[in-house]
Amino acid sequence: MSAALRIAGDEWRLWYRSRRVVVGLAAFILLLGSAAALTAVRLSVEKHRRLALQTHADDSFATQPDRHPHRMVHYGHYVFRPPAPFAIFDPGVDAVTGEAIFLEGHRQNAATFADERAGANVGGFGRLTPALLYQVFLPLLLIALGHGAIIRERENGTLATLLAQGTTARALMMGKVLALAGLVAVMLVPAAIAVGVAVADGEDAIIATAIVLSYAAYLLIWAGIIVAASLLCRERAMALGTLLVTWLTWTLVVPPLAVAVTSARHPTPSKLESDLRMQAAIRASGDGHNASDPAFARLRAQLLAKYDVDRVEDLPVNIRGVVAEASEAKLTDILNTYADGRMDREAEQARGMMSFGWLSPTVAIAAASRTLAGTDLATHHRFLREAESLRFEFVQRLNRIHAEQLAFSDDVRRSSDAEAERRTRVSKNNWSLLSAFRFSRADPADRASATRSFWAMLAAWMVAIVVACATGARRLSP
Repeated sequence: MSAALRIAGDEWRLWYRSRRVVVGLAAFILLLGSAAALTAVRLSVEKHRRLALQTHADDSFATQPDRHPHRMVHYGHYVFRPPAPFAIFDPGVDAVTGEAIFLEGHRQNAATFADERAGANVGGFGRLTPALLYQVFLPLLLIALGHGAIIRERENGTLATLLAQGTTARALMMGKVLALAGLVAVMLVPAAIAVGVAVADGEDAIIATAIVLSYAAYLLIWAGIIVAASLLCRERAMALGTLLVTWLTWTLVVPPLAVAVTSARHPTPSKLESDLRMQAAIRASGDGHNASDPAFARLRAQLLAKYDVDRVEDLPVNIRGVVAEASEAKLTDILNTYADGRMDREAEQARGMMSFGWLSPTVAIAAASRTLAGTDLATHHRFLREAESLRFEFVQRLNRIHAEQLAFSDDVRRSSDAEAERRTRVSKNNWSLLSAFRFSRADPADRASATRSFWAMLAAWMVAIVVACATGARRLSP
């Protein structure tokens, strides 16, 4: 190990004396610092803006005057998803999935206010972020610095001397890897600072450590393949060309290929087709605004039998509210069926894309990074489901108020009788039922568990690189 450390030290001194190396590192650090600062500023602005908008939406809903409960069903309410603290490092899919949902009766609205136009490759090259720099551009810098690590010794005539003096090929290989690993450690300091800021903002320290270790493993894979190429190739041009083709394949070819293949294997119906089918099913379920709709004949008969009366006017509950509640339940089942189907297909596509991590460690680290950061597709789906659960609860509470607190005789005459209209207004104290919703990030243990397959991919790549380096070391000759 002492020989390997000595070789690594010689490599670091060489880099330090090289003006091009210093300039390249300084340029990368400047770019990384700029991306991190811009992302942090944007995230801080977004966090405060969304909190202010959520507070305004809560206040606007809660301060509405006494109204008919069904008026408030249609008045609706916005809920916002705050940005995850780790979005300072990896914003993931946040920019393309939308940040808010308008909750109202009888429908499920899509998330709105996305920063960018969504594409098939969610979480891809949307904007320059620290995560993107580590995934794509830092490997390119490592290639520029290390592609001639062994070849340079051969070109300078020092390789034969080193081997003749008793330095083993394995020690030489380990020294070059350690030199690149030391550079990787230095370049991971900004990442550690970024995730440290997220920890100070309330994130989990173990997840922060997992993010840094994930990127360390990814960059060590690059360090290994760079040294392996320098071991196996006898000319700089060949090593550099091989590494650049590898970089292009892993970072620019495999990700869009994964999108194309996954989209072909798991096609999704068009929005128009889905909406037409869904609307047909909703129409068949009955009109919840019409208590006389034939779709609710059985419900009316059951109520009359339950309370042993002959007319809906004699019921102790308001048939209109009861029908509205039953209709909303049926309609929500239909909406959830189509929404769950869409999200299941999206999740299936995401899993198909992530399986390409076996072909490219860049795909694996990108998926692991988004999952650990809580900025992945699964987090967006959880937001949609939690928002829908709130929507259904809030609509049904108002429907129960409609059924239990409003007289049917007043309800049918409120359009023509001012006193009846006044009596069908319920207290504004009922509007506070939405104020408790706050979307929270997933449990750290769940996020860590979800990245096990990506860690397996990175581990497999590390084993393959170790084998390649060992093979190159055995074949090394002056």
